[in-house]
Amino acid sequence: MIDRAHRLSLSRQARLLGMSRGSVYYQRRPPVAADVALMRQLDELHMEYPFAGGRMLRDLLRQKGHEVGRLHVATLMKRMGIAALYRRPATSHPTPGPQIYPYLLRKVAVTRPNHVWAMDITYVPMARGVVYLVAVVDWFSRKVLAWRLSMTLETGPCVEALSDALARHGRPEIMNTDQGSQFTSLAFLQALQDAKIAISMDGKGAWRDNVFVERLWRTITDEEVYLRAYRSVSEARSGLGRYLAFYNRQRPHSALGGQTPDQAYGNQPKPIPAAA
Repeated sequence: MIDRAHRLSLSRQARLLGMSRGSVYYQRRPPVAADVALMRQLDELHMEYPFAGGRMLRDLLRQKGHEVGRLHVATLMKRMGIAALYRRPATSHPTPGPQIYPYLLRKVAVTRPNHVWAMDITYVPMARGVVYLVAVVDWFSRKVLAWRLSMTLETGPCVEALSDALARHGRPEIMNTDQGSQFTSLAFLQALQDAKIAISMDGKGAWRDNVFVERLWRTITDEEVYLRAYRSVSEARSGLGRYLAFYNRQRPHSALGGQTPDQAYGNQPKPIPAAA
C-alpha cells in the first residue's frame, strides 16, 4: 500500500491509510540466538505443561538455568502464538432466588467411600463447538461413579447422572455441589431429598470447597481433552468413556497411596443401600 516512489511523503501516505508512521519505517529483525534457544525451551515446556502461564514458565526456565523475566517470557509466548490452556467459560450460574444450602464439609474428615459425593459440570472443547461434561465423584476414592455428556447446560443430564450413580453404587451421606442453576433446580434437589441425602453447597465463588472435582477436570483436560480434537459429540463421548475407564481402573493416585480409584473404593466397607 505504501509507495516509496510516490510524490507524497511517506508520513502523508501513512496518515491517509490510517497507519502509524513508525510502522512504515519499521524493519523486522530476526530473533537473536538467545531468544531462539528460549523459544525452543518454551515449546518443550508448553507441550509438557500446557496449563502453565507466563509466571510458571519463567520459573521452569529458571530451574533449567535460564535467567529470564516474566514479561520477556510473555513476549516470546505471544511471538510463538502459545498460551496457557485452562477452563475459561463459566458453567455455573445460580437461578433467580434459588434455595442455597450451607457448606457441610468444613473440617469434616472423609475416611470412607460413599461418605461424600460431589458433582460438577465443565465444558469440553471440540474441533468445532463445545459439549458439557457432568460427573459424580466419590470424594474419598476419587472414583467417577457416573457421568453424562450434553450439548446444553440443562438440569436433565445432572439428574440422570445422579440417578445412575445411585442405582449402581447406593447412596452417599452427603452430596456437595456448587450453586449453579443445575444443582439448585427443583428437580435436582428433589432427587437428593427423595434419596435422603444431606445437601451441601460450596460458598459463592469458593471453588476450593469442591477441590477434588476441580482436580478431576484438570486431569481430564491435561491428559485427554487437549491431546485430542474431537470432531463430533459421539467421538467426544467415546474418547471420554475410554479415558474415564482408564482413570478409574488403571491410573494410580499418589494421594491414595498408589491405588487406583476402583481399588480405593472397592477395598472399603460396602456402600450404604439406596433409600427406598
